[in-house]
Amino acid sequence: MPFVFLKYLQSTHYFQRFTKAGYSIFPRIEELPDSILEQLEIDKQYKSQDAIDYDRSWQAIQKGYIGEANTYQGFNTVTVEDNYRFIRKNFHSAWVFYVLILRLLSFKNPIKEISGWLKTRQTKRQHFGKTTLFDDDFNKFQSKLVASNPRVSVVIPTLNRYDFLKDVLHDLEAQDYKNFEVIVVDQSEPFDKAFYQDFNLDFKIVQQEEKALWLARNTAVKKSEGTFIALSEDDVRIEPDWVSTHLKCLDFFNAEVSAGVFYPEGKQIPEDRSFFSLASQFATGNAMLYKDVFKKVGLFDRQFEKQRMGDGEFGMRVYLNNIRSISNPLASCIDVKAHTGGLREMGSWDAFRPSNFFAPRPIPSVLYFFRRYFGRKASILALLRTVPISMFPYQFKKNKPLLLLGSVITLLLFPIVFCQVVVSWNRASKKIKAGPLIEILE
Repeated sequence: MPFVFLKYLQSTHYFQRFTKAGYSIFPRIEELPDSILEQLEIDKQYKSQDAIDYDRSWQAIQKGYIGEANTYQGFNTVTVEDNYRFIRKNFHSAWVFYVLILRLLSFKNPIKEISGWLKTRQTKRQHFGKTTLFDDDFNKFQSKLVASNPRVSVVIPTLNRYDFLKDVLHDLEAQDYKNFEVIVVDQSEPFDKAFYQDFNLDFKIVQQEEKALWLARNTAVKKSEGTFIALSEDDVRIEPDWVSTHLKCLDFFNAEVSAGVFYPEGKQIPEDRSFFSLASQFATGNAMLYKDVFKKVGLFDRQFEKQRMGDGEFGMRVYLNNIRSISNPLASCIDVKAHTGGLREMGSWDAFRPSNFFAPRPIPSVLYFFRRYFGRKASILALLRTVPISMFPYQFKKNKPLLLLGSVITLLLFPIVFCQVVVSWNRASKKIKAGPLIEILE
């Protein structure tokens, strides 16, 4: 990351890492076209030209720049004051104070830290809002890839959700693009073969006795016949142009992955994901990719069975291998959030909120992912930021007063919470020692 203080707030973000080829995601400012540069603020309140340039490069990514400019292969150190200015521009003031406390507790120079924090206190937070760098061109684009009518394999694992599954299957029947098969890996008990007779779809139905999500997805990918794999779930709703819009995105951006956007039923797409951008996350409930990507990076890691963040780990491998992945808001889907079935029956629907008070916090696979790709220190920083938040239910995760209260509760219950984290850390250590369970697609 261009500013070192980001490690406290985004310690396990994909963009913290350089790719295997040694590149960051951030474009060199001198290589950006004028049409992009004119949309980027020049903040002369920074103390160095490096900080000004890094801030503009950050803006470009946040506003959805997707292009061919060379990216930074390293970043020069900028001052403490410039770091505080940057995080004040991009994060809530409570998180800025949080960084100050961490810096002081880690024995950084208190005079520099407090001075930098005070000198930047008038800095206003910037809001990027909805960006439209590509909307007009994308809407006019006539995709040769869509016109060539390639075969697509839609993958859906399911577990005891026939009432919800029927809705997404009806959505697939209504697609404006027709050359696709649907591979359902059904782990339900009892298995209802007759259920699938009510749909006009090109099915492959796989009955899987083991309740294993990542085995199900891997099995479906191996059985697929398509050039493209479209990943979906059994409790979502999709638009009639879902398949074609994913294909069009891959073609328009010359990408290998189109990462669709989720939004809860009754809500709208989050503003920061409402425009095309380089994908900073990967969700197996809404994505399309070339099948050959699995030959490059492998299938899903089965260390995540019955746990969480297997899709995030796969997205990390995609990023590290410099495979272009585009966040595609036009291939969005509604997350119905079924109250039964799926991972809820396996006891780990939420990555950071355990199924009971004496279970590990977070789910061990989360720390397996963090520690494997970001190391011990970054994982501890991630725990410091996420554990207090996890003391309240998922629906309150953006309620700032409750987040503060969560920090207080964490301190009051520190012995119990500490034991939860230690258990999770130890179980993650066993996973790391065993190594990834990743099969390469032949």
